[in-house]
Amino acid sequence: MTDRSETLSRAEPTALATRLRTDARHGGTPRTGGTDRPRARTHPSRTPGLSIVEVMALVLSLLWLGLVGWFFLTIEPEQARVSRGDPLGFMMAILGVFLPVALIWVAASAARTARTMREESARLQGAIDAMRLSYVEQQREGTAALRRAVEERIEKVSRAQAVLGAEVAALQKEAPPAPVIAPPARPEPSEPRLALDTGPEIEPLPPEDFIRALDFPANERDVEGFRVLRAALEHHQTAQLVTAGQDLLTLLAQDGIYMDDLTVHRAEPALWRAFARGIHGPEVAALGGIRDRSSLALTTGRMKDDPVFRDAVHHFLRTFDRVYPTFAERATDAELMRFANTRTARAFMLTARVAGTFT
Repeated sequence: MTDRSETLSRAEPTALATRLRTDARHGGTPRTGGTDRPRARTHPSRTPGLSIVEVMALVLSLLWLGLVGWFFLTIEPEQARVSRGDPLGFMMAILGVFLPVALIWVAASAARTARTMREESARLQGAIDAMRLSYVEQQREGTAALRRAVEERIEKVSRAQAVLGAEVAALQKEAPPAPVIAPPARPEPSEPRLALDTGPEIEPLPPEDFIRALDFPANERDVEGFRVLRAALEHHQTAQLVTAGQDLLTLLAQDGIYMDDLTVHRAEPALWRAFARGIHGPEVAALGGIRDRSSLALTTGRMKDDPVFRDAVHHFLRTFDRVYPTFAERATDAELMRFANTRTARAFMLTARVAGTFT
């Protein structure tokens, strides 16, 4: 009876929901008490109705008991007296009467348990489906948030590149024009002047300023970076390298390649000095310290398909070969290592590796 009570208690929500649907179908309004749950759910004294299986079991039990009663009422008295005088026969008669009833209710309980298990399985499957949908939604939201973050970062870097390009262009416009070589109209005998005289030489840019200029300003608020960049643009060769590097960085940014995101395998200062002496090929292959496969693949593909990009790369490499040796002669090993970490040096490592400088 305890098992049956527990089974009926577990089945109470199902029976109650059935009654509520029946009331609604007949025009009744269930009493909810201000919430989605019905008020009848809170009254444990209300007994749930019997299921079809239990009704059938009850009918079969009553039929069987009626059949047994009819049998004992119609049996002859002598046979009944003999049966009561035999204990074994009396026990078999008791078993014959109540064992079918027990089997009927065991079958009914098994059917009720099977139905309860099916309902629990359906609820469990619904919960699993809900969890799966929630997980999928969370994954979609996380992917969308990551995509938005990446797009915002790319847009921010693009704006910084545009601001930097505009500042470089403005600085180049503000730089004084190079003197035009022209013969004097009336040369004075006392102070003869040569046609190749271009004015006083500008002192070489200090290595520290050279390194800072080739790393470019960090952002539009980098006042010191723009000061050094303005000073670098006053030197003809350094200005050529700065301009070529800026153009190349802008083209690389179009493919999502940013120098700050690349990992550099640093080479020894002796290799940088050997490259300044004109040694190329496998002997200085360690200078190609950019080994990011995606960046190398994108750069290689664009070198093959984009002639503008290819010309920009070759122009940058030629300018680098012409300007870098002058810096290497005056720089210390520590300054060479700081130079190798600049954005211009990283662009050189990437493009020189793709262009075959180290092969």
